[in-house]
Amino acid sequence: MDTVYLDGNHLTLENIKDVCINNAKVELSEDAEKMVTSSRKIVDDIVENNKVIYGITTGFGKFADVTISKEDSKTLQKNLILSHACGTGKPLPKDVVRCVMLLRANALSKGYSGIRLSTLNTLIEMLNKGVHPVIPEKGSLGASGDLAPLAHMVLPMLGYGKAEYKGEVLDGKDAMHKADINVVELVAKEGLALINGTQVMTGVGSLALMEAIDLLKVSDIAAALTIEALRGIKDAFDPRIHKIRPHKGQMDTAANMLSLTEGSTFITRQGQLRVQDAYSLRCVPQVHGASKDAVNYVKEKVEIEINSATDNPIVTREGDVISGGNFHGEPMALPFDFLGIACAELADISERRLERLINYQLNDLPPFLVKHGGLNSGFMITQYAAASLVSENKVLAHPASVDSIPSSANQEDHVSMGTIAARKARDIVGNARRVLATEIMAACQAIDFRQGFKLGKGTQAAYDTVRKYVDFIDNDKVMYVELDKCEKLISTGELLRNTEKEVKIKY
Repeated sequence: MDTVYLDGNHLTLENIKDVCINNAKVELSEDAEKMVTSSRKIVDDIVENNKVIYGITTGFGKFADVTISKEDSKTLQKNLILSHACGTGKPLPKDVVRCVMLLRANALSKGYSGIRLSTLNTLIEMLNKGVHPVIPEKGSLGASGDLAPLAHMVLPMLGYGKAEYKGEVLDGKDAMHKADINVVELVAKEGLALINGTQVMTGVGSLALMEAIDLLKVSDIAAALTIEALRGIKDAFDPRIHKIRPHKGQMDTAANMLSLTEGSTFITRQGQLRVQDAYSLRCVPQVHGASKDAVNYVKEKVEIEINSATDNPIVTREGDVISGGNFHGEPMALPFDFLGIACAELADISERRLERLINYQLNDLPPFLVKHGGLNSGFMITQYAAASLVSENKVLAHPASVDSIPSSANQEDHVSMGTIAARKARDIVGNARRVLATEIMAACQAIDFRQGFKLGKGTQAAYDTVRKYVDFIDNDKVMYVELDKCEKLISTGELLRNTEKEVKIKY
């Protein structure tokens, strides 16, 4: 696998996947090394000449008016990390921790932070050798950046805190020693440079975004399978309808429906069996399409943020040090709330299609898609579980960004709650994945009750993939095991890969 080179300007979502999921190595580009070194010289000059500059020779937050001597600057930076490391909750998963480290290193590599090259390289070495700080998921207001969780990221660099190394959680100092990485003594500006940014919210949200992009495609596969199982009407996907309301996501989804079902004899024409379908079938382009447009908006904002300097103060190329607000998480908080809402809607309409599959009052299939109903419950309770997840998503989809609590003695009087928004979005994506897995499994079951029909080009590939692992259910069995298999086909990407060998799915 190729090495990912950081310069603060060209990191992509694909790079994030390579490093955080597939453990690709990371290095600084030559230009980044020069920029970081140049920025550090400016900070050293400020300290040497006893200039009063926020975060370098002063305290932090409401303590901005307290001047710190050159002799105390190292203690100031160390104390900053120790005092700010007060997060709580479950540790962030390893892929998220790696993403946090990667994004922070990339932001620092832009050369606006005043960190020493050696300190930045220590963070990169930890990433490459698999020293993963234990970072509690809760405790950030999303401005001034993700202070508490990022402080936990830094603790092992100083020989404190906890870190996971080769599957074992160790004291930070021991993890660094076993990985043969020297601990760091921070100097002026470095503590603030390491923790003043949006990398936790952006890390959590970036990984949720990548999952959501795949889920957008899977949702179209699920809908196509259900439409065929219910012998739905293809006329609703006629491009002439969608060209006169030309939202990109809507047009792409309609095109996907036609591509996935191409060649199908399950699917019907208007008036053949009925005049029109229920909204959950007929309005798939409008609903899925709106979620696609929302997720693509989020993608645009994330791609900006992962290549941004989110520090305060900023060390400019001209030698000025300017206090501003680039640490504020609002540019990510709103998109991640939007991401959660968009994915909640994918689950919402999926559960309604599931209901249409299992409810014999709404179709011509056996009740709850099982032979010998009564003796067997079939897919009855799968809808209960899906409805529970959809209902939970409605709670999680309440925007975090509309809240704010003043902090630091009212100096920091408006915050974003962006990290909460990102965590909620990832939970919603996980719930939506399970709902879609349930719909897909039920649709395949329904298809098997119909004889003498042919699936579409894309739906046949999806159906074959499911049936490779999940059998038709003749009699009741432990249902979560089968649902887990189906969900794994989504989470590993196998369902999408196999379907896209036949049909390219737009998002």
